[in-house]
Amino acid sequence: MDSNVRAHAIISGRVQGVFFRVETKHAADGFGVFGWVRNRRDGTVEALFEGDQDRVDAVLGWCKEGPAHAQVSDVKIDWEDYTGEFSGFEITY
Repeated sequence: MDSNVRAHAIISGRVQGVFFRVETKHAADGFGVFGWVRNRRDGTVEALFEGDQDRVDAVLGWCKEGPAHAQVSDVKIDWEDYTGEFSGFEITY
């Protein structure tokens, strides 16, 4: 049974200017999750994660806390169809 999933997340709170993107990349790389992360003009951070369900759940759990100086108020998650289009995790702009 294939347990790969795709999660599109919008993280709100004090999440810009606190190394959120860099630390998200470290977390995703550590969990073996592929996709991307970027800042949005509205002050939120947007990320797309693909991989094994347990690993994606782990990185999403990390996003709910974030790095040391972040103050995450909300993580909205939309589950989408897995595509397998990524070969790594990148910070995009």
